[in-house]
Amino acid sequence: MVAIAVIGTGYVGAVTGACLADFGNTVVCVDKDRGKIEAFKRGVAPIFEPGLDDVVARNMKEGRLSFTTDVYGAVKASEAVFIAVGTPPAADGSADLRFVEAAAREIGRAIEKWTVVVDKSTVPIGAGRKAREWIEEELAARGSAAPFEVVSNPEFLREGSAVYDFTHPDRVVVGAESERAHSLMKEVYRPLYLNETPYIETGLESAEMTKYASNAFLALKITFINEIANLCEKTGADVQDVAKAMGRDGRIGSKFLHAGPGYGGSCFPKDCRALARIGRERGEPVSLVEAAVKANERQKLRMAEKIEVELGGLSGKTIAILGLAFKQNTDDLRESPAIAVCERLAEAGAKLRLFDPAAMKEAERRLACIKDSVAFAGDEYEASRGADALAILTPWNQFRNLDLNKIKGSLARPYFFDLRNIYKREEVERIGLTYVGVGRPASTRRTPPQAGCP
Repeated sequence: MVAIAVIGTGYVGAVTGACLADFGNTVVCVDKDRGKIEAFKRGVAPIFEPGLDDVVARNMKEGRLSFTTDVYGAVKASEAVFIAVGTPPAADGSADLRFVEAAAREIGRAIEKWTVVVDKSTVPIGAGRKAREWIEEELAARGSAAPFEVVSNPEFLREGSAVYDFTHPDRVVVGAESERAHSLMKEVYRPLYLNETPYIETGLESAEMTKYASNAFLALKITFINEIANLCEKTGADVQDVAKAMGRDGRIGSKFLHAGPGYGGSCFPKDCRALARIGRERGEPVSLVEAAVKANERQKLRMAEKIEVELGGLSGKTIAILGLAFKQNTDDLRESPAIAVCERLAEAGAKLRLFDPAAMKEAERRLACIKDSVAFAGDEYEASRGADALAILTPWNQFRNLDLNKIKGSLARPYFFDLRNIYKREEVERIGLTYVGVGRPASTRRTPPQAGCP
């Protein structure tokens, strides 16, 4: 059992703290936001992540997990201090390290004994050494020689399944410079280590690079299949068949070969831009990543153009949008393709009727710039009532089993845009709807554009 402090109770910090407590460690999570801390103390996680509330409540009851605003007390009492604060993108695409620096300096003002400082935030290569410098500056300012080590321990969590990912990881990557630090980290992750989860020991920079390289590769894979999908539409091929056949190749694998409106969220867009920025600064441009960033933005707009072309224009049209979060099982709208599509449709004159199972409140804020073109519905069927088309932009499970007859009866015109390819064309067209997917052959049942439209 290790005494741990986690600074930051956002998405990564909350999951990290709760799951490390579930491993048998004693964990105190720290945040300056009193509202968030009070919510956690009531056993309610103020972020949407399936299963997290249960882990928080269970470990609070067992006395292994607590929450506080007292960073100094938490750090002094801990053997390992995890930095899990945000690293938002700066205007130039680089990672903004203000919050990491603030956390490191607070640690430097508090530690009194040997402490392992664990960088859990996604940071650019070299940030671990900067954190060491910031801590050393604070120690020098108070005349202290308290020993410490900085470790990089990147997270590989998928929103919507983060609790499972943390407790069943493919690997644990730890970048450290001493056996003592590695030994402590093995104790932190003792249940995983004993279960022979791959524990990969690297240097600081290698661990930091692993995080960026992993996310960039997955983003490239998504971008690749989207570009193949676009080519399939021009050649008569079906990207579903192509992806299935590709995925059977053990060298390629089937994960992330799902054509759609592009990637989004808090990680892939930010990390790809940051890696591209690092490459340019070091004189080694990561050209594939830079191309993927541009292609992904094009893909979002391509979805709006697909709807516009099929409807013969958007002025005066009403579009039902199902799904606003960047993926299912989360309320995260950061860089969501759905938001970009909605903005483009509204700019072209469409009225939008929106529904998402979890992200409605945040969507009102994010779409304030087009509020005159937006109405929010209570469910998927209310959204489709009287609309000229329905478009699925997030593959929530409840959208995978729609009552298609009811949808057909609700729509003013029978357009069904399956922009996540979660339906079979035959079952949609059997109902009398005009099916439009991504990277799939043109429908054999076309509905002519409304008269008078271009």
